[in-house]
Amino acid sequence: MDLIETFHHIFIENGAWATIGKGIGVTVQISLASLLGGTFLGAVLCFLRMGSHKVLRFLAMVYIALLRGCPVLMLLMLLFYGVLAKSDWSPIAVAILAFSLHTAAHVAELLRSAIQATDYGQVEAARTLGFSRVQAFRMVTLPQMTRIARPVYQSTIVNLIQWTSVVGYVTITDLTRVIYNTASRTMQPMVTMVGGMVIYIAMSYCVYGVFSLLEWWEKREVHELNGHS
Repeated sequence: MDLIETFHHIFIENGAWATIGKGIGVTVQISLASLLGGTFLGAVLCFLRMGSHKVLRFLAMVYIALLRGCPVLMLLMLLFYGVLAKSDWSPIAVAILAFSLHTAAHVAELLRSAIQATDYGQVEAARTLGFSRVQAFRMVTLPQMTRIARPVYQSTIVNLIQWTSVVGYVTITDLTRVIYNTASRTMQPMVTMVGGMVIYIAMSYCVYGVFSLLEWWEKREVHELNGHS
């Protein structure tokens, strides 16, 4: 059996491509939902972490420290087999919660670092000109913070996609589980696993491509703005 026949047998034959597509869909679903939830919760945690309320600041700091140090698989299994074991939550919902909680800790810290790296002198200048705190943040701090945080946020998204590969431990048939089952069925673990790795790499480079497109668009907007000025 040559390589093309092997590829067809593993990834195409008997609807294997459809099963793999469903696995990719589950991985994308969990990743996107967890990214949205984790980003929102991370922004809230960052606000509390940098706020003036001592108790809330301490609680946010403890949360970030604990969740960043906790293996995401252990958190997922704790929620699925422990905290939410008797609930009506579906395995996918529990996985989204676990990854959202874990991602939030990383997002909160990268946002805090990005804010601290911005030029506060420009904020003071904006306040002197009559801008409110909200206006100064939106027009001065936020653009700088976004630019600084973008590379780390991009890596966080890629890491999140990779982290989701453990959801098979809580009965979810994601891409990794499909690849494992396919390898067992076809008795071709080498080719199947390499194919799975290629799919994950392709998903990661889709993320890189989106961020590169955004960066190109921003540069284009700045170039056009300078051209009109």
